Amino acid sequence: METSTKHKIIKQISLFAENKPGRLANVANKLKSAGINIKAFTIAESGDFGIIRMVVDKSEYAYNVLHTSGFTVSETNVLGIEMKDLSGSMSHIAEVFGEAKINLEYAYAFVTRDQKAILIVRVDDIEATIKTLEEENIKLIDMKELEKI
Repeated sequence: METSTKHKIIKQISLFAENKPGRLANVANKLKSAGINIKAFTIAESGDFGIIRMVVDKSEYAYNVLHTSGFTVSETNVLGIEMKDLSGSMSHIAEVFGEAKINLEYAYAFVTRDQKAILIVRVDDIEATIKTLEEENIKLIDMKELEKI
């Protein structure tokens, strides 16, 4: 990965967990005890198991805390796209992805205190996506910016 694109990547924590009551509370409590702030998360379930994907303020530390606690956890490279919290913002990003033939594997979003929307995306070609978004003057946030949100 090129050095110039590496700093634009966000590390996402993915956790494989049984789909049963109390599992999310257990994960959240481990992170709370470690002083880790969950910025955004999504859960995808498949029968008896699910995948909890989250962006946190201290990703490496979160990975170590969860791994040491016995969870099946991994880190994934994702992008954080800053958008205005207005009608049509998502449409614009979707059009850019479509025109550039960027395959979106999954996405989730959150809104910041200062009314900016952050779209977290996993794509099949992260470097090409960064290049396309920069050419379209679409702002990417990095880990340092994410930690301040």
